Amino acid sequence: MQRSYRYPGPSHHFPLLLLLFCFAISVSLPAQTTILHCGRLLNTENDALLSEMSVVIEGNKISRIERGYIAGTGEATVIDLKAHTVLPGLTDMHVHIEGESSPTQYLERFTLDDADVALRATTYAKKTLMAGFTSVRDMGGSGVNVSLRDAINRGYVDGPRIYTAEKAIGTTGGHADPTNGRRKETIGDPGPKEGVINSPEDARKAVRQRYKNGADCIKITATGGVLSLAKDGQGPQFTMEELEAIVQTAKDYGFHTAAHAHGPEGMKRAVMAGITTIEHGTFMTDEIIGLMVEKGTYYVPTISAGMFVAEKAKQAGYFPPVIVPKALEVGPQIAETFARAYKGGVKIAFGTDSAVSPHGLNGKEFGYMVEAGMPAIEAIQSATLTPAEILGVSDQLGTIASGKLADIIAVPGNPLEDISVMTNVQFVMKDGRVYKQ
Repeated sequence: MQRSYRYPGPSHHFPLLLLLFCFAISVSLPAQTTILHCGRLLNTENDALLSEMSVVIEGNKISRIERGYIAGTGEATVIDLKAHTVLPGLTDMHVHIEGESSPTQYLERFTLDDADVALRATTYAKKTLMAGFTSVRDMGGSGVNVSLRDAINRGYVDGPRIYTAEKAIGTTGGHADPTNGRRKETIGDPGPKEGVINSPEDARKAVRQRYKNGADCIKITATGGVLSLAKDGQGPQFTMEELEAIVQTAKDYGFHTAAHAHGPEGMKRAVMAGITTIEHGTFMTDEIIGLMVEKGTYYVPTISAGMFVAEKAKQAGYFPPVIVPKALEVGPQIAETFARAYKGGVKIAFGTDSAVSPHGLNGKEFGYMVEAGMPAIEAIQSATLTPAEILGVSDQLGTIASGKLADIIAVPGNPLEDISVMTNVQFVMKDGRVYKQ
């Protein structure tokens, strides 16, 4: 039997036709071309500082690099950076993007909702990006950091590319126990879901919970800490069995691991368990330096945080009393430890602990590193090449090279001669988009 169909009329097809037409246009449009005329271009891979170079960007990737200042054609945008040194976008491997140090920060745990934290964090994210840090590794917060990462990736908010630990993992009463310092009616008994563990079984569950919550890496607090409301800032807080369970489970889920550590015993245990990075490392011994070299463990020194807490501890009322002696002891030590670790051959990754020190001032860390004995080029590599290795994105970030993401910054002058210019970033491009010029 022959069936007949009635044409529904143009009004039914118009939305679909319009959608198809728009799609056809979008796929046929060429990628936006941008040409950077670079007075000096720093090749972080081989330490070369090249003069009068052009970097051609197609869409969000670097297309090619050429000698001389090539002319723009067609719809290409040409950006004049002839008076600048052009470098890869920087990565800070230790920030806490959700907050910032202040005399009221401990009270804010009880007065701010997640929405308050998230909206305020957007300002910290933008300050960080404007300082030339196109990527950061967030070392623990409330979970808002995951939402902020996703919002930035979707283009809702301006900020750096975030690799986050979500919530740091600690032990009961340890540095990452979120209930430290509370009155007993509100302490409760947080467990692996909240990032608090007390056995290898808890440890595995806490890592899996971080995976479920959307983390990119795992952070633990292997020793006491300076800013937690607890007396001990150095003692070990995990057993070897717990540490081994965390590291192995993290590997199973494709995570690298980071350990906050001040005191030597907890630090040594973390290195022996196979942790990827040691954060702070304040009282690192020569034995631990040797172990880190042997095992290939990276060190993230965070000198900025040490300097900041030592200064603020002298300001009456800035920190609760239990924190002051820890800050005065730990703060001045980190720069000396960094110098010994660097001379001992430990691999260094740039990190500031911004949130302890203010966001947007991340570049000051370069000055502290150079002052402690690291050559300027190696300090810059610690914020470009090395983070890309740790994060597993060397094929996308860390150098200005054809095929890589267009994360590019520029500073006036020559940072190899005057490292202070790294605090004066005047051009920022992330993923091919110009955020600061």
